[in-house]
Amino acid sequence: MSATKHIVVIGSSNTDMIIRVPRIPAPGETILGGEFLTAAGGKGANQAVAAARAGGRVKFVARVGNDMFGERAVAALKRDGVDVRNVLRDKRAASGAALILVAENGENSIAVAGGANAKLSTADVKRAAGAIAGAASLVLQLETPLASVHMAARLAVNAGVPVILNPAPAQPLPSALLKLIAILTPNETEAELLTGQKVHNPAAAAKACAKLRARGVRTVILTMGSRGAFISDSQGPRLVPGFKVKAVDTTAAGDVFNGALSVALAECKTLDEAIRFANAAAAISVTRLGAQPSAPSRAEIERFLRRHRP
Repeated sequence: MSATKHIVVIGSSNTDMIIRVPRIPAPGETILGGEFLTAAGGKGANQAVAAARAGGRVKFVARVGNDMFGERAVAALKRDGVDVRNVLRDKRAASGAALILVAENGENSIAVAGGANAKLSTADVKRAAGAIAGAASLVLQLETPLASVHMAARLAVNAGVPVILNPAPAQPLPSALLKLIAILTPNETEAELLTGQKVHNPAAAAKACAKLRARGVRTVILTMGSRGAFISDSQGPRLVPGFKVKAVDTTAAGDVFNGALSVALAECKTLDEAIRFANAAAAISVTRLGAQPSAPSRAEIERFLRRHRP
């Protein structure tokens, strides 16, 4: 990547509190779990850390509480080389937190208290306009207010910076926002919510992607777990195969995918090459417990790709 180009990630920062359980409990059911641990998380921070470890220069824009969790989150980001000059400390709201149950098969159930993430304002985003203007790309998610997401996308487009939006957690999105997006990266659940199209095979994925492109998105990358990622762009629909691994925890797989994708694209890899790189990073991540702890280094991704040559 050029030394003058960096990636800007705007989004959430949480502290994850994780319990391993045999299976996800039913409503009203109590299950005795195994180990308990805390880990740095939040979709925005996860993607920033994933991009930094994958070799990117990353600037992160966020809001955390003026508390122990906020201090730890910022310190962890710094250790990974993330520029935190635009991470603001909120004197009233607590830092975001997530309660996560992880089943033996790797599936998870998550509840999030947004805290300071919900206070990230359009004014906060505008303060980072200079960082956005000089970026290789702007990476966004939906754990902060939609108004701030929309403002960031407008600033990026006005500066000629492509916007990557990971539409998670799933929610309806206005066409005015979708028209600003260069790359949309939903998973199957998010694609169904946005389009009404169930995504159960590549043909259904193609229909969902076509609906999203009809609403103004230039490129859709629909992630489908170990099956890979389905692309729909000006070159037509196609599937980039994924990698089969033994999943331990899928909590941050999508975040790792998006962080690694942004790095590969900033390095001018083709879209298909970038997605294979991101698929590899995500595959490594699901073999590990925790959100940010699961994000692999650049060396790990490259070793994995050498072992899994097409």
